[in-house]
Amino acid sequence: MFEYFPGNYVWNLAVVATLNNGGRIDDVDRACRPVLEAARQGADAGTQSLYEAWAAVADRVVAAAEADAVEGKIIGAGEGYYLGSLYTSQAERLQSPGWSGRNAAYQKSIDLLLRHMELSGAPVALVEVPYGGGSLPGYLYRAPSADGEPGPIIIEWNGLDSTKEMMYYSGFPQELARRGISTLMVDTPGSGEALRLRGLRSRFDTEVWAAACVDYLTALGEFDPERIGLVGWSLGGYYAPRAAAYEKRIKLVVSWGANYDWGETQQRRRRREGEHPVPHYWDHVQWVWGAKDLDEFFSLSKRVSLDGVLEEIAVPYLITHGIADRQIPVADAHRSYAEAVNSPDRELRIFTPEEGGVEHIGLDNFPLVSQFTADWIAARFTS
Repeated sequence: MFEYFPGNYVWNLAVVATLNNGGRIDDVDRACRPVLEAARQGADAGTQSLYEAWAAVADRVVAAAEADAVEGKIIGAGEGYYLGSLYTSQAERLQSPGWSGRNAAYQKSIDLLLRHMELSGAPVALVEVPYGGGSLPGYLYRAPSADGEPGPIIIEWNGLDSTKEMMYYSGFPQELARRGISTLMVDTPGSGEALRLRGLRSRFDTEVWAAACVDYLTALGEFDPERIGLVGWSLGGYYAPRAAAYEKRIKLVVSWGANYDWGETQQRRRRREGEHPVPHYWDHVQWVWGAKDLDEFFSLSKRVSLDGVLEEIAVPYLITHGIADRQIPVADAHRSYAEAVNSPDRELRIFTPEEGGVEHIGLDNFPLVSQFTADWIAARFTS
């Protein structure tokens, strides 16, 4: 993996994700160079300085986009708003849950992305999925129908610290659309807007979220109910298979990075084994799960396991994993595959150093993993 900040894995993830999602290398260098010294102090220290450095670059490209828009240069303006949103989002992701500027920064990333969508003509709608007494925010990326009939759709979920905006940046919905498959990107409880702006916390029984998403799609009447799939990356590698095991209207499922026993992963991290996905990690997980302290969090995390669950999956199941994942051991992928014995079409794809994609969810070569996953889904939903 390209490591701009030697020894600072968490900050490097943000750099690599930005570059793989269309960030410009000059912009990234301008944002990172001022905080090289701060990065040497560890993942947690200096994150606000990191945000300020990235925000300065984001503001510069947004100012250029605004000037382009005034002059009628719509394509360039749309690209500038995209970059401003991307840079803001990646820097916001690294902040402490208690940082006072967090909600404003996150809202800025949304507003800039919506402006990009408007100017670029992207076939995306801002939607609300009814859930409990409120709703879950999402983006619906519609693929054109070749025959005018209801087509397939993938529900996409986050992991511990990503957002629906990051799903859009990833290019995965666009890959699916090129294959005739629509995407519903959802901030589930504990992630993105659902957590930051609505206070919704995560839960282990993710089939509840799946039911809400499927109910929403079914009510729209636009999509084939026999071709509704579910993809989850990172901690979504637990969320998605758990949901598919018990919500039988899901017809295909992908663990984009296995996550067999997340409770045990917390114990390994407690022993300082493996890397954390974000700075301020223990504060972050308590925020996501609504735990009042670490003891409560560790108790909650014990339920986040696929032990006894995977044999309930009765639909096609893909597991991808990087062989050198520093967060989740590759053994989780092998165990997940071994226990999904009732899936009629299961596949385990381990990415190796020769090809890339060896890091967590393949972030070191993200387009490779994205294209492989899109092709796997298309072979089952469009052929």
